[in-house]
Amino acid sequence: MHAGFSLLETGSVRMKNVQNIMAKNLIVVTVGFPCWFTFGYAIALGEGENGFMGTTGFFTIGFDDAKANFKVWFFQGAFCATGATIVSGAMAERTQLKGFVAYVLVMTSFIYPAVAYWGWSGAGFLNKDGKSPVGPGLMDFAGSGIVHMVGGVAALCGAIIVGPRKDRWTASGDDFSANNVPYVVVGTFFLWFGWYGFNPGSTLELHTVAKAHEAGIVAVNTTLAPSVAGIVVFSMRFLQQKKLDVCAYCNGILAGLVSITAGCGAVRPWESCVIGLIGAFFYEGSSQALKRLKVDDIVDAFPIHGVCGCWGVIATGLFGDASTGGNGAFYGGDQLGTQIVAVIIIAAWTATISCAVFVPLKLAGALRLGDNFQDEGADKMEHSPPKAYESGAATQWAEPIKMPESTSV
Repeated sequence: MHAGFSLLETGSVRMKNVQNIMAKNLIVVTVGFPCWFTFGYAIALGEGENGFMGTTGFFTIGFDDAKANFKVWFFQGAFCATGATIVSGAMAERTQLKGFVAYVLVMTSFIYPAVAYWGWSGAGFLNKDGKSPVGPGLMDFAGSGIVHMVGGVAALCGAIIVGPRKDRWTASGDDFSANNVPYVVVGTFFLWFGWYGFNPGSTLELHTVAKAHEAGIVAVNTTLAPSVAGIVVFSMRFLQQKKLDVCAYCNGILAGLVSITAGCGAVRPWESCVIGLIGAFFYEGSSQALKRLKVDDIVDAFPIHGVCGCWGVIATGLFGDASTGGNGAFYGGDQLGTQIVAVIIIAAWTATISCAVFVPLKLAGALRLGDNFQDEGADKMEHSPPKAYESGAATQWAEPIKMPESTSV
């Protein structure tokens, strides 16, 4: 999935900032996992009776006596790093590296781990022994809210606080278009493939027939929802622009994936199609709203992960009956109240802590790149080599191949 994020974000920025966004994707993993090792895992999945955070397992202490924790550490650590990666794309091209590193430290050590504890540890206040303060425990199978909404809300806070790229809303839109659409498409397929690790993988085991069947229906739903959402967004953009928007197609697919992630183990295939369909409209509406509000979210991180993450959590409170493991309101279930409360709490928590990090960084001059850096490009100003591509490498394939005159075919 991190290869997918890297390609998608690299394709979405301008060519003069390619190495910079690649560096940020590398930082998310190489800084995020040590933070997960030090604090994150213990807060997210350690033992504790306070309902807010775990207090055991720092530095993997105690794992030798419970060796199954090692695989859980790795699997859940990948979720943690994903939450931070979502933020990097929204704030690309105008964020200082040191400011981004500071945020990754907080996100992977505390913001995401606390939310994971509330919903997935079995002892958190949103899902303690299957119950929450307002009814049944939170249902979020693979993280529409716990992972994607956390990343999406943080991305919105970061994009607003760091401000838009220089001249973003005064120059021609073409000046800020994606530099490499093939990267965006390949990155989307990488992410979709990675989702089969996250969603079916969240069954946590495959060695029983029941779990294998559960993983199967999860995989089916993880295929249908993004397919429907991608087609719908692609069609809506064509009706608006009378042109085929491939990048929007990719974002629609991702919106569908995020929308189905919470309920993929509790709904029928036809329901996953409906969830993906509605998710497409939520994505498109919020994407257009951000542009009207002049919020510069380069990869539409908030519409995809924040808005569709919210929809995915709420959809799980609407769809799915007891026969499929659901508790949806459409079938007389009482899950919806918990899902709505969880969305509010997760959004408030993430926004509050994120702003508490971003605002001081901005005031200290450690968040936004100066106008000169943005004009010249971060690659030229602070990377070696100063260009991500050899001169002409990005366009050489557009030139026709000239065969020697003596060559016969």
